[in-house]
Amino acid sequence: MQILVLISFTFLIYFCIGLPLAVLPGHVHDTLGYGSAMAGLVIGIQYLTTLLSRPLTSSLCDRLGSKLSVICGLLACALSGLLTLVAPLQNHAATGLALLLVGRVLLGVAQGFIGTGSLSWAIARAGAERTARVLSWNGVAVYGAIAVGAPLGMALNDQLGTWSLGAATLLLALLGLLLVRPQASSPVSGEARLSFLRVFGRVLPGGLALALGTIGYGTLSTFVALYFSSRGWEGAGYTLTAFGAAFIGGRLVLADSVRRFGGYPVAIGCLLVEILGLVVLWLAATPWLALTGATLTGLGLAMLYPALAVEIIQQVPASSRSAALGAFALFFDLALGIAGPLMGLLVPLSGLAGLFAVSALFALAGLALGIGLLRAARHR
Repeated sequence: MQILVLISFTFLIYFCIGLPLAVLPGHVHDTLGYGSAMAGLVIGIQYLTTLLSRPLTSSLCDRLGSKLSVICGLLACALSGLLTLVAPLQNHAATGLALLLVGRVLLGVAQGFIGTGSLSWAIARAGAERTARVLSWNGVAVYGAIAVGAPLGMALNDQLGTWSLGAATLLLALLGLLLVRPQASSPVSGEARLSFLRVFGRVLPGGLALALGTIGYGTLSTFVALYFSSRGWEGAGYTLTAFGAAFIGGRLVLADSVRRFGGYPVAIGCLLVEILGLVVLWLAATPWLALTGATLTGLGLAMLYPALAVEIIQQVPASSRSAALGAFALFFDLALGIAGPLMGLLVPLSGLAGLFAVSALFALAGLALGIGLLRAARHR
């Protein structure tokens, strides 16, 4: 319960992120009259802001404390909601678009503050030995919030209009500010803090292993619909459902595996299962085999992030924990950002099915790196 109370702030921010995902592109394209590039920018600018602001938000979290970091994120979220509420009510399309873009930037900053702050806060409260469990529940909160928020956002838009998304975001942020107030803050560590560059250097090997493994998820989510269509199959959406169910189930069932077996052994096992799933997707002759491959891929990726993060956190002082978590998340963001364009360039060479084989090779490189990290850790 101590973990869930603080992880609820993660759920809140990702629920707010999920609300407009399926609505804003159509609003910008159809209602405001801008092109598809601008419609994509309205969504993408939030993720780009989070990526670019992670070093700053993570370092501020270490200096200000996790509670104040979450409060700053909730304030940014509230302001984002206010701008998103006002934007559709403007008479001029350019003004409405500008307000939406500023609101998306603020939501990206809020994601950095709350995502890192609540996670670091939960680890400090639950104890470093329960880091894997905290990370597991955090992942469930992230994916669950987006899964619930996106369809609810569409329903609100259909019933009330686009302004209601901003109103809901504003109300949720204000609710979060009420809930965070009585929570006991964790003391700010008095230890010397490492610079972000030094933290990044310590995170780099494990972060690369994470990125190499995460490319498989980026490939699956981007190209599975085209893959099914090229084979004349139906039900591509079920593969993402199977992936998500296996991912969340793995997080819940295997939460204590890192404590029992260690981070690097669990990461190696995860990558082996993911590679098997990607190979099954590559060679699948029927939709059911593809569904099996997606399930195995989700199960393999379930504990990869927590397993590697546990090992990384042990390599930095508590005073730089938030910076380490922020730096580690950069590799996850980067892998998802490059998977689509990179694999898209490879389609003429490998075909759509071959993309899963290429993803398996990336995961195999991550496996080799994980084995090397395990050997180095045992040597130390």
